[in-house]
Amino acid sequence: MQYSGQCHCGSVKFAFDVPQITEGLTCNCSLCVKKGAIMSAFVVSEAELQRDIQQGALSTYTFGTEVAKHHFCNQCGIYPFHQTLRKPGFYRVNLNCVDDLDLKQLSLSEFDGANLL
Repeated sequence: MQYSGQCHCGSVKFAFDVPQITEGLTCNCSLCVKKGAIMSAFVVSEAELQRDIQQGALSTYTFGTEVAKHHFCNQCGIYPFHQTLRKPGFYRVNLNCVDDLDLKQLSLSEFDGANLL
């Protein structure tokens, strides 16, 4: 299925193809707890994540091992996706940013990010 999404202000837009989204992850690392994101259980390769980003709108935050790269919009502060710690070059998507996705219908699991950092 083709999915699309964006940050709150629309400066960072993205799209990707995956099977129907039925699962999500909550992460217990200090960053994810504070931002309240629901991450995709799947990963999308850099080539498969289509991005439409206004010039200068995207910033990157790293911490801990500095391998995972958390991207956020400079305009509205929303985190739409991040490059993963375990698979550099692949992304997890903030499912809260995916258009028309009913998060109440997803099965959520906890990801133990706190012990990876």
